[in-house]
Amino acid sequence: MDQQTKQAIKDAAAKKKREHYTPVVPDMQLGFIHNNVDCIGCRACEIACKDKNGLPPGPRFRRVAYVEGGTFPEVYAYKVNMSCNHCAEPACLPTCPTGAIFKRKADGIVDIDSTLCIGCRRCEAACPFGAPQFIPERNVVAKCNLCVDEIEAGRKPYCVMACMMRVLDVGPIDKIADGTYETKARGPADKIVRQVKTMSDPELTNPSIRFVPHSKGEV
Repeated sequence: MDQQTKQAIKDAAAKKKREHYTPVVPDMQLGFIHNNVDCIGCRACEIACKDKNGLPPGPRFRRVAYVEGGTFPEVYAYKVNMSCNHCAEPACLPTCPTGAIFKRKADGIVDIDSTLCIGCRRCEAACPFGAPQFIPERNVVAKCNLCVDEIEAGRKPYCVMACMMRVLDVGPIDKIADGTYETKARGPADKIVRQVKTMSDPELTNPSIRFVPHSKGEV
């Protein structure tokens, strides 16, 4: 780490200590929708994400969880697909000692300035959804930034574009939540929920994600 980078980190840390943390209220909050019922668990979204971000073996910004249960003949299985949820009140942000984590005013995306990250992993411990991932080779923490470069170019994130079943999408979370956002991830009669089983309480950070839940996954 060169002297200029060290000084930038010190300046950012000093600035953060002077400022009282106030959650950003974005002009428009982007978020995800995932259909637990129609997802086939192919993990194309995971691979696309790793490819886009050049991730080594181990860290996964997007994770597909298989949930199975019941007893014969009443058995069930469904998938829960999650990454960073770009929360309205992100737990990771105020824990960062250098101010490397920030929430964008325009679209609510939570991102990390890797040049300011010192790899302390406090954000990793704070996040109830396991979003921040430690990259040992670089000694920094990184996570999904919703493919912000693709968003700014008017395209969808790599994970969404890779989904062959079109069960994953991104859009304004308020419209996703009230069912007015046009997306193939949701059918006309599908219900949308904030939480499914195996997921942390959304009241903790108000995550920007909604689900079409499996009947056995409803909370």
